Amino acid sequence: MSFNPDKILALAGKDLQGFSNKELSELFRSTLKEGMPGLCFSPYEDGQQPGDQLSEEQIRRRLNIIRPYTQWVRSFSCTDGNELIPKIAKEYGIKTLVGAWLGKDDEINQKEVKNLIQLAKDGYVDIAAVGNEVMYRKDLSEDQLLEFIHQVKSELPDIPVGYVDAYYEFERKPRITDACDVILANCYPYWEGCALDYSLLYIKDMYARAVRSGNGKKVIITETGWPSQGTALYGAVPSDENFIKYFINIQKWSKEESIDIHYFSSFDEAWKVGAEGDVGAYWGLWDKDEDLKY
Repeated sequence: MSFNPDKILALAGKDLQGFSNKELSELFRSTLKEGMPGLCFSPYEDGQQPGDQLSEEQIRRRLNIIRPYTQWVRSFSCTDGNELIPKIAKEYGIKTLVGAWLGKDDEINQKEVKNLIQLAKDGYVDIAAVGNEVMYRKDLSEDQLLEFIHQVKSELPDIPVGYVDAYYEFERKPRITDACDVILANCYPYWEGCALDYSLLYIKDMYARAVRSGNGKKVIITETGWPSQGTALYGAVPSDENFIKYFINIQKWSKEESIDIHYFSSFDEAWKVGAEGDVGAYWGLWDKDEDLKY
């Protein structure tokens, strides 16, 4: 068998050692221009946070920015204006992974699930996600979450229904894994303190564990990314250089091995600082002012 360097993706990813900042920025833009399977949508403008009412104008403007670069968009809620995201995305020809946000408030949970079901029945949902990291946050019991999943599945027999959580939760919660039509796994080498040089190998193992847990079900990586600023987490160092390198390697892996990935995230959102520390505001491909970072 002959050696073909163009077909080999090293464990550490594409060799980007020695690239200047200008060269990395050019490669970032060319990679983005090639397009990606999916992108997590960040709707909140500077000064906004979850619970604030989103306008159609801001959603439309931001979806219009990302539409040339992604086939799918992932939304996280079906209330407070978030329900407009899949409607406008469909208008723009983008497929939708639509999430109902579940937490400790049952009244909000019921409204989220009701709106998700209605959006799907109206033709705006390609994949329905019932909850995001609910088990990780311990906001609901396993039985409570399963009740919501089964409710949505019974109402939407023709649409794939899943639940989003960290990849390892599908190992720990087999009843939830069994209830899902599709495994929606968040995979962050950064949040496990992995150095950038080993991050591609690390996420491949995360993905493989989700695949094994799914027992033949389709696995989608619903979130992965790298912050461009903030405090290091063990060996995981936020920086512009590492952000670009991680993005390039993930997109290359996605294409070469046909891995469905919804990259996190589209825009920087300042409100996330409180929840995730100083890195929280710097996961976007575009900054908070909607300018491409590189």
